[in-house]
Order: sequence, then C-alpha cells, then structure tokens
Amino acid sequence: MAEAHQAVAFQFTVTPDGVDFRLSREALKHVYLSGINSWKKRLIRIKNGILRGVYPGSPTSWLVVIMATVGSSFCNVDVSLGLVSCIQRCLPQGCGPYQTPQTRALLSMAIFSTGVWVTGIFFFRQTLKLLLCYHGWMFEMHGKTSNLTRIWAMCIRLLSSRHPMLYTFQTSLPKLPVPRVSATIQRYLESVRPLLDDEEYYRMELLAKEFQDKTAPRLQKYLVLKSWWASNYVSDWWEEYIYLRGRSPLMVNSNYYVMDLVLIKNTDVQAARLGNIIHAMIMYRRKLDREEIKPVMALGIVPMCSYQMERMFNTTRIPGKDTDVLQHLSDSRHVAVYHKGRFFKLWLYEGARLLKPQDLEMQFQRILDDPSPPQPGEEKLAALTAGGRVEWAQARQAFFSSGKNKAALEAIERAAFFVALDEESYCYDPEDEASLSLYGKALLHGNCYNRWFDKSFTLISFKNGQLGLNAEHAWADAPIIGHLWEFVLGTDSFHLGYTETGHCLGKPNPALAPPTRLQWDIPKQCQAVIESSYQVAKALADDVELYCFQFLPFGKGLIKKCRTSPDAFVQIALQLAHFQDRGKFCLTYEASMTRMFREGRTETVRSCTSESTAFVQAMMEGSHTKADLRDLFQKAAKKHQNMYRLAMTGAGIDRHLFCLYLVSKYLGVSSPFLAEVLSEPWRLSTSQIPQSQIHMFDPEQHPNHLGAGGGFGPVADDGYGVSYMIAGENTIFFHISSKFSSSETNAQRFGNHIRKALLDIADLFQVPKAYS
Repeated sequence: MAEAHQAVAFQFTVTPDGVDFRLSREALKHVYLSGINSWKKRLIRIKNGILRGVYPGSPTSWLVVIMATVGSSFCNVDVSLGLVSCIQRCLPQGCGPYQTPQTRALLSMAIFSTGVWVTGIFFFRQTLKLLLCYHGWMFEMHGKTSNLTRIWAMCIRLLSSRHPMLYTFQTSLPKLPVPRVSATIQRYLESVRPLLDDEEYYRMELLAKEFQDKTAPRLQKYLVLKSWWASNYVSDWWEEYIYLRGRSPLMVNSNYYVMDLVLIKNTDVQAARLGNIIHAMIMYRRKLDREEIKPVMALGIVPMCSYQMERMFNTTRIPGKDTDVLQHLSDSRHVAVYHKGRFFKLWLYEGARLLKPQDLEMQFQRILDDPSPPQPGEEKLAALTAGGRVEWAQARQAFFSSGKNKAALEAIERAAFFVALDEESYCYDPEDEASLSLYGKALLHGNCYNRWFDKSFTLISFKNGQLGLNAEHAWADAPIIGHLWEFVLGTDSFHLGYTETGHCLGKPNPALAPPTRLQWDIPKQCQAVIESSYQVAKALADDVELYCFQFLPFGKGLIKKCRTSPDAFVQIALQLAHFQDRGKFCLTYEASMTRMFREGRTETVRSCTSESTAFVQAMMEGSHTKADLRDLFQKAAKKHQNMYRLAMTGAGIDRHLFCLYLVSKYLGVSSPFLAEVLSEPWRLSTSQIPQSQIHMFDPEQHPNHLGAGGGFGPVADDGYGVSYMIAGENTIFFHISSKFSSSETNAQRFGNHIRKALLDIADLFQVPKAYS
C-alpha cells in the first residue's frame, strides 16, 4: 500500500481526540516539484513570447541602440535631431527619480532609443512580410534563377539570419489571398474539360457564367471581408465543416496511419521499444513547448506556418450530436494505455522529472504482465470512437457524464496521447509482399476496438517491437505528425539505443508506483450501444481492401534523369494506370500544402488535366513514336508542376469554391453551379508523403533507415485512395485502398497497373528498369 499512500498529499481521520492528520512527505515533494515545473513552463512561455515579439531584434540589440545614443551625446552629436530634448521637456517636473538633469537626459535617451528600436523591428518585420509575399521563385526553371530572385533570397537571409524559434515567423507570414472569381472559374472549367463531353461541358460553362455574373460578386465580397478580418479565410471553416461536422465514423473515413522503419529493427522487446519511443516523444513535446524546434523552411529560407503543431499533444476530439469539438490542454503528465481489453493510466513523470526509457520500459512490462481480466463492457469500449459520431455523443452524455465512468473517460481524453499494446506481430518482410498490406490494415483500423480514434494520435505497439501511428485528421495534416515521427525514430535509432539483449540502457527504479487500472461501471444498455458501434466499425473495416507495396526498379534518382519532378512523374503514371484499370478518366485529388501562408493547411491539385489525358490516350493507342510520347509527357508534367505551384501560392480552385459555397449557405442563396461542383466525387484521391523534414542522419550512410510512409481509406465508395512516398533515390512505397463492395475497383489490380505504368514511362526515356 506504500504507492497508494504516496498518491495523496495527506490523509486524515476523525478520532475521539480530534482530527489526526498524516502527511506524506514524498507526496508533498511531488506536488511541490510539479508546481515548480508548471511555473518554469509559464516563465519559458513569457520569455519566448517576448523574444518572438521583438524578432529580428533582441534585448542585446536594444542595449546596443541605447549605448549608441548615449555615446553620441557624450561626443556632442545629437542623432535624435532634437527629439531627446523634446522628450526631456515632456517629462514631469518634481522630486521624483528623474529630478537631476543627468537622470532626465539618460531617461530621455532611453525612451528615444526604445522608440527607434521598436520602429526598426516593425520596419524589418513588415519588409519580411512583403518579401514573403513574393512567389516568383517557385515558377522559375530549375537552375535558371533570375537576378530578382537572387536579390530576394539575399534579403530574406539578411532579415532571418538570427536563430528563429518555432513560432518566430508566424506574424510575418502573409495571409492567404482570395483569388479572383473569374480566374478560379476559368481554372475549374479547364480542369473538367477532359472529363466531360462537348454537351456536358457547354452546360457547365453556362452554369459557371451565370454564377460568375449574378451570384459570385456578392459572395466574393463577404469572403474578401473575412480575409481582412481572419488570419486565414479557409482554415477554420475547413476544420469545422470538412472534419468536425462529419457524422460518419472517423476510422477509415478520416483517420490515417503512419508506418515504422521497415528495413531495420532496433529491438524485438515490445516494452523496451515503447520506453525509448515515448521518452523521445515527450522530449519532442518539451522542445515544442519551449519552441526549440526549428521552423520548417522551404529552400532553407522560406518559413512554413507552424500553427498546426500546437495541438499535437494533449488533444482529443470530443463527439457532439451536430458537431465535434477539439479539446486541447496546455499540459498532460500521463498517457492512456490499452492492453488485452483493459485501460491503464501511466504517469510520465516522477515529480518534475521525466521518466527515463528504462523506467518506462518497466512500467509497460508491468502492464503486459498484468493478468487481471477486463471489466464488463470494457474490452470493446473504444469501438464507440470507431462508430457513428451521433451514437457516440449520445452514449457519452448518457453513460459517461458522472461517477467513475466520467473519471476514467477523462483520464483517456486528458492524456498526452493514447498507446495500444497489441498481442499480434506485424512487420514488413520483403520476401512476403502481403506482409506490408497486413501491417497497414492493422494500423488503419486494428480490430475496431483497440484504438482510441478520437485522440490526436494513437501509438500502436505490436508484440515484436514494431510500431505505427493512427492519427486523427482534424487537428493537423500528415506532414505535422511526420515531423514528430522523424524526430522520434531518429532519436530512438541514433541517440537512445539498446543493450545487447534489446532492453533500454540503464537500471529502472523499482520503487515507482505501477500504472493504474481505470475503473468502469458500464451498464447493459451502454454495452448494447458499444456492440452496435462495433458492428458498424467492423463492417466498414472488413470492406476495406488495402494493398501496400515497395516499388524497387527505381526511385527519385532515375526519375530526375527524365528532367521532371518526381511527383509529376508519379501523378502522370497514376493517370495512365487508372485508365488501364477502369478504361476512363476521373476527377483526381492531390493534396498540396499552403503553409507558406499564415494558418495555411492544404489545397487541391486537380491532376487529371487535358495534357495528361492526351499523353495517356497516345500511350494507349500504341502508334506514336517515343519522341512524340516524350514530348506529350513533358507537356503534361509541366502543366502538373504549374498547377501544383499555383495551389501552393493561393491560386487553387477548390478551397475558394468551398468557401463561396459556405457563404451562399449562410446567406440562403441557391447556386446550381456550386452545388454541382461540391457534389462531384473524387474517385482517385492521392497524396505524397513528405520525408526528411528533420535531417537527423545522413540517408546515404544509413540507406536502410527508411519508413514506408502511410495511408488512408478510399474517399469514394467506388474509388481509390493512393498515398506514396518517394523514399530516397532508389525506391517508392505505395499504399492503395479501395472497397470490396465495389465491383469496379480492386486495389491489388490497380497496384499492378501502377507498376506497369511507371515502367512504361521510364522506358520512354530509356531509363534502366532496375539497378544491377
């Protein structure tokens, strides 16, 4: 019972002699240290807020300006042009602290110097903001940089030369511009031209013209007004209406997964791997809180928006009947753990000290060794987060709003993140192609009740030490969780390490209190709701076909020899593969980022273009020369790259139309054009997975330290979801999803078409199909 006594600061009992207090010094020590740690965090936030606010200035530069002003006055040089004298005359007379002329003069010079310093900071920040509005560099040919861009790059480097913190550039980032309606409609019509026959296209042209002339001007005014007032005219609506108001299950439909390193294994010991990984995650969180993480920079000089990183930890999606909300806490000192149908609360700190990897390994081993059975209704409880949102919201209100159920649910929802300890083993075996797909399926949905799909992310641990993530999508996009994952895997492999037997380094502290079982009282009515949600989730999971494979013949290295971007190469190959698979073209979604703007998230690149369809049709005809096909391919690639750049620079199509549609709904205005545009299904939804955001090791020296990326479920019932990671110079990983219930799709068949399309395009450029 020693650990139980240490869990409270004091106990008391009433006796005939009065009230008998029994204090626990150890517990009081932990309370004291926790308070100290909390105050340290507050002071760090205040300090960082000041340093951010004066960037690119600093307290040192302020002192330099004051010293220069004072020094010039001693040399009888008035750099203030009389302003110091004016300030001195304005200071109140009397017996205050500035009664002597010398003190009044020094105070006046300090006030003048501070004004100059603040004005300089304001000037530099506005200049940086104007410079970051320039995007011409994105549209220049590789290796053909203009003089204007060179001068621009020099100015950017000059203004951001000091070591920035994570959120230093947030207020200097430009706002996402609202495109002209005419430009958006023109680009939209251009994007659907290859998908419509002449009659359908003419009808769409009429609808677009009517919208542009009659309805759009009024809607656009409201959108422009919002862009002036809000930090970003898209992001808050996108989060609310695309994610939080969705009533269908998060599992498969919204959440996505991320894989571990697949070509190497650091340890087979499940608890040890968790010890290192979770220690690295909390180290990352500490850096995040202190803003010690460097902002992601395009070209090494253009800062990307970091606001999505704020809600990475301590965040849970809370279900509601009409809309969900994201609950984010400033801190959390524990994780919630699921193993064999039981939920545990595991503390990450002892007082103010973060538990070391060996201590965390011991705690997880205690959970793995715990023989206690699940409580009634506990085993499948998490299925509530995998089913419909309305059902979960109603069950939460009815059965989890008081008593021990409320306390246990709060322990999960207020955790830093969720950890699932699986009894199965999954990993990638290059000799067994199906192994990667089975691994992906386990990460995407598990058994439908061993993931808490509402948490910002669930860390999934398999029995053989292999890991993965299942991430909720509302709070941020995949590159954000990828940034964390790169840091964690790099820290695990190159900084923390393991013993020869695969355990964490160092000796654990056996006196630590063991993890706490969460206590539930789940009535029969609630168990029926849980079972209903489980059946919904199971039907959804069973319907998902996932095909993952590693494409080995070539990667980024040989694609570059085709003188095109790797992303354009893969996207055109996807168009060719889809036509071979379905015999027709379809509306294609590729996600691009808009993080060069404040609070930017994503924009859609419509990859099915007139140029790409012309190339695909020529390839299918089989009568064109290789030279003609190469020319058509280069035109298609050039078009795709231009569209990608337009999307990144705020000149996309879909986010603008989405916001115009929302304004029309707010105003009660009917628009047949917008209604049709917003109802078009994305039968091919694609995304490239970013990598090497953090350079923690040299990939040439460690070529096997490769993650396989991640994936997501199909967006349309009769469509495909495709994510791909161009993993270095020599390989590409693909994750393809579809639904068994659709007779028109087959993920493995489509994967084979992608392989063939990549090789066929490479053959046009006489690129070798495999390394020797």
